[in-house]
Amino acid sequence: MSQQGYVATPPYSQSQPGIGLSAPHYGHYGDPSHTGSPPGMMKPAGPLGAAAPGGMLPQGHPPPGPHQFGQNGAHAQGPPLQRFPGPPPVNSAAPSYAPYSPSTRSSYPSPVSTSSVAQLGTQLSAMHVNSYGSGMAPPSQGPPGPPSSTAAFQGPPRSPQPSILQPGSQVLPPPPTALNGPGASPLPPSTHRQDGLPGPAPSNAQYQPPPLPGQTLGPGYPLQQAANYGPQMAGAQLSYPGGFPGGPAQMAGPPQPQKKLDPDSIPSPIQVIENDRATRGGQVYTTNTRGQIPPLVTTDCTIQDQGNASPRYIRCTTYCFPCTSDMAKQAQIPLAAIIKPFATIPSNETPLYLVNHGETGPVRCNRCKAYMCPFMQFIEGGRRYQCGFCSCVNDVPPFYFQHLDHIGRRLDHYEKPELSLGSYEYVATLDYCRKNKPPNPPAFIFMIDVSYSNIKNGLVKLICEELKTVLEKLPKEGQEETSSLRVGFITYNKVLHFFNVKSTLARPQMMVVTDVSEVFVPLLDGFLVSYQESQSVIHNLLDQIPEMFADSNENETVFAPVIRAGMEALKAADCPGKLFIFHSSLPTAEAPGKLKNRDDKKLINTDKEKILFQPQTNVYDPLAKDCVAHGCCVTLFLFPSQYVDVASLGLVPQLTGGTLYKYNNFQVHLDSQQFLNDLRNDIEKKIGFDAIMRVRTSTGFRATDFFGGIYMNNTTDVEMAAIDCDKAVTVEFKHDDKLSEDSGALIQCAVLYTTVSGQRRLRIHNLGLNCSSQLADLYKSCETDALINFFAKSAFKAVLHQPLKVIREILVNQTAHMLACYRKNCASPSAASQLILPDSMKVLPVYMNCLLKNCVLLSRPEISTDERAYQRQLVMTMGVADSQLFFYPQLRPIHTLDVKSTTLPAAIRCSETRLSEEGIFLLANGLNMFLWLGVSSPPELIQGIFNVPSFAHVNTDMTLLPELGNPYSQTLRMMMGIIQQKWPYSMKLTIVKQREQPEMVFRQFLVEDKGLYGGSSYVDFLCCVHKEICQLLN
Repeated sequence: MSQQGYVATPPYSQSQPGIGLSAPHYGHYGDPSHTGSPPGMMKPAGPLGAAAPGGMLPQGHPPPGPHQFGQNGAHAQGPPLQRFPGPPPVNSAAPSYAPYSPSTRSSYPSPVSTSSVAQLGTQLSAMHVNSYGSGMAPPSQGPPGPPSSTAAFQGPPRSPQPSILQPGSQVLPPPPTALNGPGASPLPPSTHRQDGLPGPAPSNAQYQPPPLPGQTLGPGYPLQQAANYGPQMAGAQLSYPGGFPGGPAQMAGPPQPQKKLDPDSIPSPIQVIENDRATRGGQVYTTNTRGQIPPLVTTDCTIQDQGNASPRYIRCTTYCFPCTSDMAKQAQIPLAAIIKPFATIPSNETPLYLVNHGETGPVRCNRCKAYMCPFMQFIEGGRRYQCGFCSCVNDVPPFYFQHLDHIGRRLDHYEKPELSLGSYEYVATLDYCRKNKPPNPPAFIFMIDVSYSNIKNGLVKLICEELKTVLEKLPKEGQEETSSLRVGFITYNKVLHFFNVKSTLARPQMMVVTDVSEVFVPLLDGFLVSYQESQSVIHNLLDQIPEMFADSNENETVFAPVIRAGMEALKAADCPGKLFIFHSSLPTAEAPGKLKNRDDKKLINTDKEKILFQPQTNVYDPLAKDCVAHGCCVTLFLFPSQYVDVASLGLVPQLTGGTLYKYNNFQVHLDSQQFLNDLRNDIEKKIGFDAIMRVRTSTGFRATDFFGGIYMNNTTDVEMAAIDCDKAVTVEFKHDDKLSEDSGALIQCAVLYTTVSGQRRLRIHNLGLNCSSQLADLYKSCETDALINFFAKSAFKAVLHQPLKVIREILVNQTAHMLACYRKNCASPSAASQLILPDSMKVLPVYMNCLLKNCVLLSRPEISTDERAYQRQLVMTMGVADSQLFFYPQLRPIHTLDVKSTTLPAAIRCSETRLSEEGIFLLANGLNMFLWLGVSSPPELIQGIFNVPSFAHVNTDMTLLPELGNPYSQTLRMMMGIIQQKWPYSMKLTIVKQREQPEMVFRQFLVEDKGLYGGSSYVDFLCCVHKEICQLLN
């Protein structure tokens, strides 16, 4: 079976001005002062990717991404290497291409300029696409190569993906001739002119030699014939019109008519998702094998914990780590885990067991403090155990002793969750509590902005009415009758109003704090109460609030003092908790944290654009730190009608593990359902308070960087005022020594937290990964969805310090580097003009292009600065499933809906070419939902869904579909409900008619197409990446 997953042959090793990148600019995420290596600092490099030092790394936190490793890397003496090693030169004499010069070409695969449209046509013309599907290997002159599937791993195998290319025009490859003899080079250096414009191609540029019968491919890779040589294979081979400018077209026989590149011939995310569902959907996935690759995050299956944490809790960018840091540098695949410690588990899977060792607490390694887990090896008849993480030999405490069986396993192995399962919880002892005393149950404080506009538009009344309902559903531990949480209420404009809602009062009492510069809590007794006990007083208060402020004309608000007041109240009550703040305007009143409008469009596309993502005052960062120190999480519901500086207001919610919700131009009659759904979900969801997370690893590698809704006072403790079931922390690992194939790479994530009932617990997740000294194993075990989650977070973190142009270049460059390393070291030999993608990464280019086109990295005129800051913040806490849908939305045809079935219509690719005038399509990305109506939509469908006679009568202002009794309406509403329930945010529905102005917004989500304001189409980006790969390989 061949190693290739997908092969294409474009003839563009020349640089194209239209879709060119600037020559790779090896900058460094996270530090403005190192945006690239100065010319002349490039040294010749050895193997691909192990390039010479460029600019110096900044001190402080290690940057995200695969920078250098361990004792012979970042901590060694001498200049540290950059985040992305430079490309290897052709020979050891000179760099392979000129140093970066900003003026040569645009920095991002920009929309193809007019001058290059013709070139792109020719450039794609001879592109030749092959794929080996299941069981289709190319004619081979030796034993078949390593399989591209995960057959080496036990557990349900991910079978080799079938060919995902639709058969197109079959063109026979040329017979061997003198032209494609052994000496032909893909593109001699002479064809490159200094200015980066394409030179004339030599006449033989098209033809690539197959390896000679005796040629070997290096250790471990059996010989295979070049894919475009020999008899035609049963994979689709598409060839595109024309050839190189000035070169012969690659075809046998008469020239073919011009054809455009067929999008069906390039890897389809939809096909990859469907293939995985077909082979692994609906099955039981057991976690008993180290390093096995789980089903894709888009595949529904049942997960059975048998010693490694479920992929619902931990997913990795690759399930096989390279043995050495040199290998890691060479491949440049980030080694990272996306950890979602409180992930929701479906009802048919076993919830976590709770282990209670009484006053002795959990058994831990004396040296590295890892918790007892399946990776501990018991020895000496069960009297001692060897730690799987640091190899220290520990005595087994007398209470924990048990005899071993004939294979050295404890007799109680299957009775103890911590010995047989990947995930479980411990009851924590007093040693794990603040001040060594049990915590008090947490509290929720509701803080409502009662300024003039919020009263007038009905928002305050809506919130007060809804709170009466949601307070009935406060979260509680399984066995509790009622929730232990206490609740409190504050309203504010430019002053703060605290309410005493003690159960013994006939009516609530209000206390006003006017000194917002030094906020204090005016009452302790009666502020935080049990909802059950004080229900009548609370309802009385919620009825009064809208009337109390009905005549207020106060439009100025404060913000930082509101957070400070809530935190001080929790501190005074000595309990952790969560603030729910409902806010709608820029806080302009005189107070700490006062903000001004700084929304400056002139900064866009300049090096100062990063300022727009940074908080504008230094009040909010220390405030967030104080909140984390006191276990105060902040969730913010924003209702802006104009600029509110999300970059500043959202900082505390992000750093405290809270959530930011934003409803632009909120109108009660249209948008209340979306807001109320979000509020209900947020109050009811599974949450842990006052949490600290520590990620331990076995020897040879360690966690170096963390991304998420977290605060870090040191390099190891991840502090979170709270963490809920939707929040993920992405952790990057680096080598600090060699890893061994025998012992693998082990990860243990421990989260210490307080439950909603006030119990201190430890939640443990363990995962074992394989290690290999073969690059092919590393590529075979990658997970593209996890890679994109990592790249998005590391890029969005870098946005605060680096010019966006540099970040985009680094992303394109690293994509090319990863694929070039595969091409050079793992793929069968074939023409240089072929693009070869590993099976596990065949949709990496399309997802990477979606990330590059996201409004955070590429500004667009219709997207506000606040929206960009908002999306940046959301992505920082996303898990793998959320980021997958966010960057590549689901597009489903509705007109093909089968009203008798409950299965959703199959998704289609996100491209305008997939839409039809006679169709109706639903698009969802986790934040937005669009219903697109073609101009010739069937009237019976329009009638069934909207209850109006025709397309022209549909009102596009509606945000909810009418409830009609007919099957179309019921099936569509049910389907939208199914799509909605999986995602953390309530998606607002927008009705879009074909050829009307609002369609422009919808089109931005058709991510395979060219962006209206920049950003390549998928096809163009594939060409661009291939050109980069060719440059690296040359």
